[in-house]
Amino acid sequence: MTEVVDRSTRKAFRPAASPAAAHKSAGTRPAVVVAALGAQLLGRWSAVRLQARELAARPELHKIEGLTHTEHRARVFGQLKYLVDNEAVHRAFPSELGGSDDHGGNIAGFEELVVADPSLQIKAGVQWGLFGSAVMHLGTADHHAKWLPGIMSLDIPGCFAMTETGHGSDVASIATTATYDPATGEFELHTPFRAAWKDYIGNAANDGLAAVVFAQLVTRGVNHGVHAFYVDLRDPATKEFLPGIGGEDDGVKGGLNGIDNGRLHFTRVRIPRTNLLNRYGNVDADGTYSSPIASPGRRFFTMLGTLVQGRVSLDGAAVAASKVALKAAIQYATERRQFNASSHTDEEVLLDYQRHQRRLFTRLAATYAASFAHEQLLGKFDDVFSGANDTDADRQDLETLAAALKPLSTWHALDTLQECREACGGAGFLIENRFASLRADLDVYATFEGDNTVLLQLVAKRLLADYAKEFRNVDFGVLARYVVGQAAGAAVHRTGLRQVAQFMADTGSVQKAAIALRDEESQRALLTDRVQTMVAEAATALKGSGRLPQDKGAALFNRHQNELIEAAQAHAELLQWEAFTDALHGVEDPGTKLVLTWLRDLFGLSLIEKNLSWYLMNGRLSMQRARTVGGYINRLLEKIRPHALDLVEAFGYGDDHIRAAIATGAEKERQDEARAHLRSERASGQSPVDEKVLLARTAGGQKR
Repeated sequence: MTEVVDRSTRKAFRPAASPAAAHKSAGTRPAVVVAALGAQLLGRWSAVRLQARELAARPELHKIEGLTHTEHRARVFGQLKYLVDNEAVHRAFPSELGGSDDHGGNIAGFEELVVADPSLQIKAGVQWGLFGSAVMHLGTADHHAKWLPGIMSLDIPGCFAMTETGHGSDVASIATTATYDPATGEFELHTPFRAAWKDYIGNAANDGLAAVVFAQLVTRGVNHGVHAFYVDLRDPATKEFLPGIGGEDDGVKGGLNGIDNGRLHFTRVRIPRTNLLNRYGNVDADGTYSSPIASPGRRFFTMLGTLVQGRVSLDGAAVAASKVALKAAIQYATERRQFNASSHTDEEVLLDYQRHQRRLFTRLAATYAASFAHEQLLGKFDDVFSGANDTDADRQDLETLAAALKPLSTWHALDTLQECREACGGAGFLIENRFASLRADLDVYATFEGDNTVLLQLVAKRLLADYAKEFRNVDFGVLARYVVGQAAGAAVHRTGLRQVAQFMADTGSVQKAAIALRDEESQRALLTDRVQTMVAEAATALKGSGRLPQDKGAALFNRHQNELIEAAQAHAELLQWEAFTDALHGVEDPGTKLVLTWLRDLFGLSLIEKNLSWYLMNGRLSMQRARTVGGYINRLLEKIRPHALDLVEAFGYGDDHIRAAIATGAEKERQDEARAHLRSERASGQSPVDEKVLLARTAGGQKR
């Protein structure tokens, strides 16, 4: 180990030994302390998570496969009352109304419901996370006193009516109007055409008695943009729609059939002026509009920003579903045997095959990264909504972080569920093992609470804005030096000088190249450089687009849309890698830290391998170093293999959460029975001779 001299004290000291070096010198295999790792994964709201998991383990909340959608809806609605009775859904509401003002804890507990039944999680989210939260965050004290008690107790089942058939992610362009009439002191709510119907609305088909409806607020001939209104939908006694209100049932869906999604439309429906949720925009009796936020654009994004918890909770729920799937698939892979590759008698367990490890361990690494990133997102969410850090900048950061992480985790969950399904063969396709059911239910997570691709475009625009801000106030000399530096950097990359330098540093040694790639700072540099370069190139290409005519500016942006979205995804992946790395610094046990470091390296190198063509085309990696990526990943798989069960055990989900027949140990019993039978048969001397063995003996005799 290299000795370092501290020049200020002239004393020599040696850097602390790495976990790998410590275990190597001790000659021991590292071990994972499952309890400590599990506590770290539970995070800041561990007590709430454990309470929610205890609830999610109860059969009363479990999804029953095979129900008709009508039966499933009735069961889930009954389960909402069960949640109320068990005080499981009111944490975020004001303490004076029976809540606990615990915003982060509320999300942490809520997202755990996905392991019981995703329909229950989402229907609860509609009732309290969207409908109730809209009243709480967009309304004022009078609204809270009037409606929140009934919403919290489920006396007022409700809807969150934002999306329209013709406008999903583009909320600013919804077409439903709320026009104020000063003569009556009422708003007239109207759906002007079919595409303006509110669509895919949870609780709309059957259960919703009221809704928070988003509409264009018009008063005194001026459209002040999208605002939220509390609207009674049905007669509580008859459950029939009130006059002027109509709707349809969306019917059977690809998943989440415990939720009664439907469509709503309004024909000149009159509602009191006081039903405007007016925290951010008010209309006086005479029709005068006022708002504490002067800018219409900023006001719009502030109102929508108060509802960001939907994206935060989906991020966490997707991570939880990935954990459940991996726990079942990895457990099964340690028991299921197939092909006797290395023995004439014993078959191999699936998890000893390299390809099987590739399929599951890379997704295990990504799940850990997503889990640690979600904990950071949840902390940011709580800081904003508790008021601890609630500036405009904090809210913008929260919005961007949620928009970055929710796409990655929901796509990852779908990919993980599918890969785990396939990795378990035909057994994985059985509904009793839940992969197919969970994947069907989570499919829509990729497009609701913000379509994933649209969310990444929002992130890309924020990255461009931040990039432009860096140079807004610099003088010409600084900018010129930056441009020269960029040009020099491009020359180094594109002429191959960096590749030559890497080759010389590696001296043709695969071992040295691998060491360089597994280094934390090297991974960070590669992942960061890709994001910075992609954003800088897009910003350069779009420079001056704001001064172009609208159609030409839009066309220019459209030509670079794909690169921007890829840059946003690369940024989100970097955030996950950084979150994993931050978590590593909090691990005290050397063995656990070493195994998690291998897992973090697997995540980072898998990202680099996925984008290897970019690194090669842009001169960031030499061909020599690029060739080592796959080989080092394979060595990491071997190192992680002995710890796979511990890593999924640390997720903290028991049999009542997993509920997969293949993860109960039944496969091990079957395999042990089969092996015992074959051993007994061989020992008896009565087992038939394999034809191939007989032919080999005959051939050997002929040669002699």
